[in-house]
Amino acid sequence: MLDPKKIEEWIHAGLTCEHLSVDGDGAHFAAVIVSSQFAGLNRVKRQQLINAILKARFDSGELHALSMQTLTPEEWRG
Repeated sequence: MLDPKKIEEWIHAGLTCEHLSVDGDGAHFAAVIVSSQFAGLNRVKRQQLINAILKARFDSGELHALSMQTLTPEEWRG
């Protein structure tokens, strides 16, 4: 069973995050990702960035489903 902390490690390895939390049941996960690297990107582009970071994990089947909320630090403080 996949630990949400492992997904956090994978995302941190590819993206500087001001806040990152992942919760899940071992198969389906939800992430809140806050990064200044999202500035100027729309929601789709932000999710594509995260999907690119996790591509190998999705392709291998190690990670099956990840819903995500992607925010800039300004949006997070909102």
